[in-house]
Amino acid sequence: MGRAVSLAACALNQWALDFEGNAGRILKSIEIAKGKGARYRLGPELEICGYGCSDHYYESDTLLHSFQVLAKLLESPVTQDIICDVGMPVMHKNVRYNCRVIFLNKKILLIRPKISLANAGNYRELRWFTPWSKARHVEEYFLPRIIQEVTGQDTVPFGDAVLATKDTRLGTEICEELWAPNSPHIEMGLDGVEIFTNSSGSHHVLRKAHTRVDLVNSATAKNGGIYILANQKGCDGDRLYYDGCAMISMNGDTIAQGSQFSLDDVEVLVATLDLEDVRSYRAEISSRNLAASKVNPYPRIKVNFALSCSDDVAVPVCMPIQWRHHSPEEEICLGPACWLWDYLRRSKQAGFLLPLSGGIDSSATACIVYSMCHQVCLAVKNGNAEVLADTRKIVHDETYVPEDPREFCKRIFTTCYMASENSSQDTCNRAKLLAEQIGSYHINLNIDAAVKAIVGIFSMVTGRTPCFSVYGGSSRENLALQNVQARVRMVLSYLFAQLTLWTRGMPGGLLVLGSANVDESLRGYLTKYDCSSADINPIGGISKSDLKNFIQYCIENFQLTALRSIMAAPPTAELEPLVDGQVSQTDEADMGMTYAELSIYGKLRKIAKAGPYSMFCKLINMWKEICTPREVASKVKHFFRMYSVNRHKMTTLTPSYHAENYSPDDNRFDLRPFLYNTSWSWQFRCIDKQVSDLEKKEEISVVKDVED
Repeated sequence: MGRAVSLAACALNQWALDFEGNAGRILKSIEIAKGKGARYRLGPELEICGYGCSDHYYESDTLLHSFQVLAKLLESPVTQDIICDVGMPVMHKNVRYNCRVIFLNKKILLIRPKISLANAGNYRELRWFTPWSKARHVEEYFLPRIIQEVTGQDTVPFGDAVLATKDTRLGTEICEELWAPNSPHIEMGLDGVEIFTNSSGSHHVLRKAHTRVDLVNSATAKNGGIYILANQKGCDGDRLYYDGCAMISMNGDTIAQGSQFSLDDVEVLVATLDLEDVRSYRAEISSRNLAASKVNPYPRIKVNFALSCSDDVAVPVCMPIQWRHHSPEEEICLGPACWLWDYLRRSKQAGFLLPLSGGIDSSATACIVYSMCHQVCLAVKNGNAEVLADTRKIVHDETYVPEDPREFCKRIFTTCYMASENSSQDTCNRAKLLAEQIGSYHINLNIDAAVKAIVGIFSMVTGRTPCFSVYGGSSRENLALQNVQARVRMVLSYLFAQLTLWTRGMPGGLLVLGSANVDESLRGYLTKYDCSSADINPIGGISKSDLKNFIQYCIENFQLTALRSIMAAPPTAELEPLVDGQVSQTDEADMGMTYAELSIYGKLRKIAKAGPYSMFCKLINMWKEICTPREVASKVKHFFRMYSVNRHKMTTLTPSYHAENYSPDDNRFDLRPFLYNTSWSWQFRCIDKQVSDLEKKEEISVVKDVED
């Protein structure tokens, strides 16, 4: 009697519309799975076309090329004698579905459409797909001719069904269905399904991985069973980084854990498990068995194939393990670094250029690039041929082997300190020392001549010369002169990115990196088209407080002692004149709020979905020990004024790594207007009335205490 089943979950670095590369990675994963003895292989969601195709899903080409790849997979000898479960879009009766196509030995067993679509935050699946609403219902799907010619089938089952092999039952979930309150695995488990599979396109957010792991383990803890989760990994063409974490769980315990951050394009996790452990676990759950006796059965697709061998008594099975979670600092170190690597190699550029100011944000960005160099050297050392080949293409040297992160950093990373008359020697020294410690090619330059030339043009045309407020200028003049400096730096960044390698006799151009953090973007504390305007920004979804913790992590783990003085210095834009050679301008004073307060505002605005009045109501309790209601009202009003005045800047925000759930990125995640009535008259009036009522209550209470 067969009882030991070997199952494979894959994490693949797929790329939207890269049908050639996607097909190759799928075939490689199947080959590895078979080599490890697996009889069933699960891949990530929409792996054939890549998850992030967006409006390309509307195109018939995307459907056509997906079926062409499917035909190639069906024909391949690699896919024989193993059940293959792949993801692709499928059109059924002129309706587009997000599907799993499950096949064995050139025959399609089932096309299973997604039931619960992801449609919040970064996800817009309802824009492109329709959920399958016919529970436990199967229809005939008429195959296109290119598939008929391979399988010999005219039609195949399409709908909500489970597979019944010779030795077990297997049911499918797709990504969001695990997170839904009425997940299919509940009813499938009651109907005797012993193996649940989930193909995901789940992206990285700081501190999120434990939620996914807990959901998988709890799915099998209550009902018993085996749960396999496969996930996309890497950057497939936009702001998200899909963080792998393929896993296999049984009866509430993790059995196998895949990596969360890795430069491996193909990762295959295989575990051998005993079906009798599932059956004995379920046997004593009387509440489960009572519910199972009443369940409405699923249609079963009979499969003349076994996931186990008939004589497997001596086959060793896998035992539970303890899941190892990364700290948030490790996540910042690894996730954006892997994202940058994918962006660099897939854009076919020769490296990065970063305006390095000597402050926390640009220093954190530099450390992430340095971490990327570490990951590349480690992957090559561990024998990753793809990473080595990509590295050689980037540096245009077919014999190059990256061994030292600092040496590799020198080849692909240029940092540039752009001083003005308002810059301090301290920030210049801090930037230079950090560049030396990470090994970047560092440039020092002065922008004063360019600033004076631009202001000179204005003066020549208008006959008036603006000056800083410390010299008697108005606030408008003061702001305009700061913005000129900031925007000149953006122009120079792109000039040096295009030509620095040319001056060094090296081929190619550089991607410009931005370094505005999520809190500054939320508040709008940046100049439109300054150095926050770049090609990509690895820290744009990370809070200031998390970046400070990351800097401390880099001091301890990379021995970058230059970061100590950067951590100790108050954040400053250095755009106003120095006083006695010292910085007089600080970010928090300019903003009228602290970075800690900004994080709270951001979480309440986006995650708690609080408007001005609701935010005020929440904060008067949160801050009751440190602020009066009137002070809270003043802070909330100031935040919303600044947020709404500057919201238009989000329309040009550099594409940023998504790491925080209160990101103000309006491209996809935070869909709100960019032209507001900044007086917020009705909302603020409600706050004022509440403040007045609270103060009257306080006065009455004080009077009563005195009388008593």
